[in-house]
Amino acid sequence: MSILLYLFIGSIAGLLAGLFGVGGGVVIVPVLIFVFRDQGFSEQILTHMAVGTSLATIIITSFSSVYQHHQSGAVQWRLFLLMAIGICVGVLFGAKAVQLMPGNVLQLAFGAFLVLIALQMAFGFQPKAAGTSHGKPLLVGSGGVIGFFSAMFGIGGGSLSVPFLTWRGIAMQKAVATSAACGLPIAIVGAGANIVNGWGHPALPSNSTGFVYWPAFFGVVITSTIVANWSAKLAHRVPQQLLKRLFGGLLLLVGLQFLIRNSF
Repeated sequence: MSILLYLFIGSIAGLLAGLFGVGGGVVIVPVLIFVFRDQGFSEQILTHMAVGTSLATIIITSFSSVYQHHQSGAVQWRLFLLMAIGICVGVLFGAKAVQLMPGNVLQLAFGAFLVLIALQMAFGFQPKAAGTSHGKPLLVGSGGVIGFFSAMFGIGGGSLSVPFLTWRGIAMQKAVATSAACGLPIAIVGAGANIVNGWGHPALPSNSTGFVYWPAFFGVVITSTIVANWSAKLAHRVPQQLLKRLFGGLLLLVGLQFLIRNSF
């Protein structure tokens, strides 16, 4: 029964990866927390395992999504390369922060983060000093911030990198495509860090390597890769404003669910 659920999670994650450039983590993490709890995993580490496993699946999802976006010429590779420098450093610090945080605190932080990003995307809140300059310090520094929070929450970074890139004057479709590319270093470095940080933990279930749970990983990636190829093409046919509202609405629902669950 669990493998069927993992396959379903993967199909939704693949849709999000191609359509929104988020890597599907906003769905994978909360659903895996629920599934892991139902399977009797220790509360001490189940949230950390959801984050680590999500980042591992995003490696595969991002490859297929980035390929489709690259074929359409939408990925801004210069911006990506500069942001990736900061991303790799930020991810390492974010993964370490996750290791030190209790699971319920991590879930509350995740919920608040998603609600804030959802409001920004749905209602178009942007800093007044918008522009089109892409200086190296700004891109590297923003990559560090994006990497840090993405590693904390097990997401592909789209909930931060898409708003940042659109704020800097990048068209929505190009921002989504470049965000998908940014998900690769986030996922690779983040998954590796979670394997190292969770290595040998006494509460780990079988079939785990650090904080990555392989049955969930394989179940999710089987369907996510297939669906991501299709949804990446769809992203270039959807109106920009509708894309923003769908993205914001999704994040709001997931964020509220986390806040309610851990506040009572």
